[in-house]
Amino acid sequence: MQSNGCPQHNGTSGEPASTSQQNGACLTVPNGQHNDNPSQTKPMSQTDQDIVRLIAQHLRGLGLDQTAEQLIKESGCMLEHPAAARLRSHVMDGEWVKAESDLEDLKSLIESSHGLIKMKFMILEQKYLELLEDGREMEALHCLRHELTPMKYNTERVHELSSYMMCCNAEDLRKTANWTGKGVDSRSLLIERLQSFLPPTVMLPPRRLLTLLNQAVELQKDKCPYHNTKIDNNLDAVSLLIDHVCSREQFPSTTIQILTDHCDEVWFCRFSPDGTKLATGSKDGSLIIWEIDMVTYELKHRRSFENHAYGVSFIAWSPDSTHIVACGPDDCSDLWMWNIETGTLRFKMSQSQEDSLTTAAWHADGKKFVTGGIRGQFYQCDLDGNIMDSWEGVRVQSMAFQVDGKYVLAADTHHRIRGYNFDELTDFNIIQEDQPIMSFTLNEPGRLALLNVATQLFRVEGVHLWDIKDKLLLRKFQGVTQGFYTIHSCFGGLNQDFVASGSEDHKVYIWHLRREMPISALEGHSRTVNCVHWNSKLPGMLASASDDGTVRIWGPMDKLKTSNGCEESGRSTPV
Repeated sequence: MQSNGCPQHNGTSGEPASTSQQNGACLTVPNGQHNDNPSQTKPMSQTDQDIVRLIAQHLRGLGLDQTAEQLIKESGCMLEHPAAARLRSHVMDGEWVKAESDLEDLKSLIESSHGLIKMKFMILEQKYLELLEDGREMEALHCLRHELTPMKYNTERVHELSSYMMCCNAEDLRKTANWTGKGVDSRSLLIERLQSFLPPTVMLPPRRLLTLLNQAVELQKDKCPYHNTKIDNNLDAVSLLIDHVCSREQFPSTTIQILTDHCDEVWFCRFSPDGTKLATGSKDGSLIIWEIDMVTYELKHRRSFENHAYGVSFIAWSPDSTHIVACGPDDCSDLWMWNIETGTLRFKMSQSQEDSLTTAAWHADGKKFVTGGIRGQFYQCDLDGNIMDSWEGVRVQSMAFQVDGKYVLAADTHHRIRGYNFDELTDFNIIQEDQPIMSFTLNEPGRLALLNVATQLFRVEGVHLWDIKDKLLLRKFQGVTQGFYTIHSCFGGLNQDFVASGSEDHKVYIWHLRREMPISALEGHSRTVNCVHWNSKLPGMLASASDDGTVRIWGPMDKLKTSNGCEESGRSTPV
């Protein structure tokens, strides 16, 4: 098998150039383009040859043609196959007959058996459109009837092209055909499309060096355990001279505020979908709404909702962030819906004293929600608390609507997560665990599910990541301590690349989605951390609720302020 690339030209200036190999892998310099100092040239490896070609292509893209030619001349490598170079030149000059002839020269190098036909069709299509734009209708009609149609290829597209004859002017043609018009842009795009049928040893993919550099930067970001800041995809936004590294101080690993307004255990916390508010629920019976300064990350007490007799153990925000459903613990048969904007109770739902309404989830349209509990209640309700549908005998621990709203996922007391379609009254199994599923949450696309699973003897792998489409257990995150208390974990950070969970050892654990071991353990709470939630609009803000009666707000080091009530600074422990 011949090696890919462009081996050096070792001939003397008086010798004819070597013939390019038929597979396009061996490219040499034509006569008159030899290295002027062959004795000073080291034999170049395949990698060196590829790098020379990439640099030469990039230099040409910058308009430094003479510099590129000098590089090609001195290295003894060619940028691309001579026939490919001619094809590029003829296409860019609009010399369509010559471009077709170039295809015959490249015929043996085209990878796909049908590639030659497709490439010819693309060239004739560009020719036809340019003739139409120039007002040369008879020549365009000749191209359509005697060149495109006889190919008997993509007849549907040929019919579409024929309809463009009805366009009244050039602007109408460009709009109807969704085409940029005759010129460098459309011809360059045609070159890119033609290149896809040729091996890279014959014609380099467009902007190949920039593509590789972008891939390298993306790979470095993927490998960076603390990458949680949005970076412009433009390479100008990063330095290519050093590796990408994020500091731990940029990560939400410092307590920047401690909320102490609750007077008993704090069971739940949840940021609003718009990221501007935080709701916290406590054993003391209060639900507190906090306003967030999106610049300073400081939270201020906005209003409280009292008299939840059994306490507030679960909170569900409406999609528009205007309403909240509040649920109590297992003994609570009541459910409250509060209007956050007006501070008024929209309704209190109490279907039966035998009910246990401990969890809820909103439909994406914000016009209905589902609720249920471990005593067998499972209701779908409207915004006035009227039961629209019910499912009998389902003992629910936790629930979530799928993104498309077609069905509800519910964790039951049989260690399962099942899907329920209230419209069709159908249900199906999705996940089966060995131990009770205490809570779960979905990521934004709805593909991944994060489960908090009760473990015996305080094992340290109670947070499980599932792919619910493939019904596959992807990962058991290590480190968290969980017995049979309900702990709520979450996805979060930039692109939801991270997972966070509370723990019975008083810590908040954070993992990268692709790593089983935690990248950080946040210390500061003095009792069990019941709930953790990440702000979806501020990747650098995380909240944790604990039995110690406090809510801690975690953020980057630069958001720490001594005046915001953070007397005791929490810290991140490297893991």
